[in-house]
Amino acid sequence: MDWFFWLIVALVGASLIVASVIIAKGNRQLPPPEEPEALKAPEAVEEMLEPGPPEEVVEPEPEVAPEPRLDQPEAPRSRFARLRRRLATSNNALARALGDLLSRDRIDQETWDDFEATLISSDLGVGPTTELTEALRKELSIDGVTDSGKAREVLRTELLRLVDPSMDRSLNLTAAEGDPAVVMVVGVNGTGKTTTVGKLARVLVAEDKTVLLGAADTFRAAAAEQLATWGERVGVATVRGEEGADPASVAFDAVARGKEDGVDVVLVDTAGRLHTKVGLMDELGKVKRVIEKKAPVGEVLLVLDATTGQNGMTQARIFAEVVDVTGIVLTKLDGSAKGGIVIQVQRELGVPVKLIGLGEGVDDLAPFDPEGFVAGILGE
Repeated sequence: MDWFFWLIVALVGASLIVASVIIAKGNRQLPPPEEPEALKAPEAVEEMLEPGPPEEVVEPEPEVAPEPRLDQPEAPRSRFARLRRRLATSNNALARALGDLLSRDRIDQETWDDFEATLISSDLGVGPTTELTEALRKELSIDGVTDSGKAREVLRTELLRLVDPSMDRSLNLTAAEGDPAVVMVVGVNGTGKTTTVGKLARVLVAEDKTVLLGAADTFRAAAAEQLATWGERVGVATVRGEEGADPASVAFDAVARGKEDGVDVVLVDTAGRLHTKVGLMDELGKVKRVIEKKAPVGEVLLVLDATTGQNGMTQARIFAEVVDVTGIVLTKLDGSAKGGIVIQVQRELGVPVKLIGLGEGVDDLAPFDPEGFVAGILGE
C-alpha cells in the first residue's frame, strides 16, 4: 500500500505547484491601458492641432473681356461713287431744272425762261445762273442745234466750269516734323458739325492716318459724349474737359496730347456759334489763336447745311471773316437740298467745297469730286 500513499503525495504536490503558478499569474501587474486620443497629454493635443503649412490657393484667372471690335470705315474712293448714285436719284431743285431742260423735244424761248427761273431758285445765284444760261444759248445757237442731246453735252461742260475743277480740294494735312496736322471744324448749331467731325475721323482712319479728337464744344453737355462715341468705333481717342470749361484750353490740350502721342491729325470740334453773336464769334477766333501757340492750324472747315440756302451764305461770309475758312463741308446735300449752293458758296468765299454729305449713314461723307457731282445732278 506504500505505492498508493506516494501516489497521493505526488498528486497533492502537483496540485500545489499548479495553484502557485496560477496565483503568480493573477498577481502580475498588467500594463495600463492606452489612453484614448481625447485624453492624451496637452502637449500631444497641441501637436495634433498645430496647423500645417497653408495650402497654396490658386486664384482663378480673371476673365479677359474681348477686345471691342472696331468698325472698318469705307474707303474714300468708293464713297463718292455711292454718293454720286444717290445724288443722281435725288430730287434737288438744280437736278430738276436740268432734267426739265433736257427732257424737252425742242428748246424755245419759253424753255429758256423757265430754265433760268428754276436755276435762280436752286441757290445757284443770279450771276452763275446768267452765265450758265447765256453760255448754253450761245453754244447751241452757233451750232444751230436745239435738241436735248447736244444741250446735255454743252450743259455738262458749262456746269463743270462753274464748279471749277481747278480748285485744290485736298485737305491740308501737312505739318512740321513733330507736329500733328490740325483741323478745326466750325459752324452754327444744327448743321451736323459734331457728327461731321466723327465721320471725318472715319475718312482719315480709312486712309491709314492716326487721329485724335478734341471736344472743344464744352457748352453742349452731350457733345463730348457724342464725339467720344464716334471715336471709339474706329479706335480714336478723345480729349475732353469738364462741362463749361474754357474751349480754347481743351483745344490746346488736345493738340498738346496729339503732339506728345505723335498722331497724324488732330480734329477739333468747336461749339456751334450763332453768327449774330459777336462775343461767341470772337471766342472762336480765340480758340484758333490759342491752338496755334502749340501747332499751326492747317484747315478750318466750315460745315454748312445745304438746305439753308441764302441763310447759309450769310453764315459762311461771317465765319470766313473771323477764322479764315479754308474749305466747306456741305451736309444734307440730298432730298430738298438745292445743289446750286456748291457753286455759289465757292464763288462768294473763294474757297472750295472739300467734303459733302448725302444721308445719315456713318460713311455718308466723302471728298467732293466736281466731275462726279456734275454727272450726278445730270442723272448720269
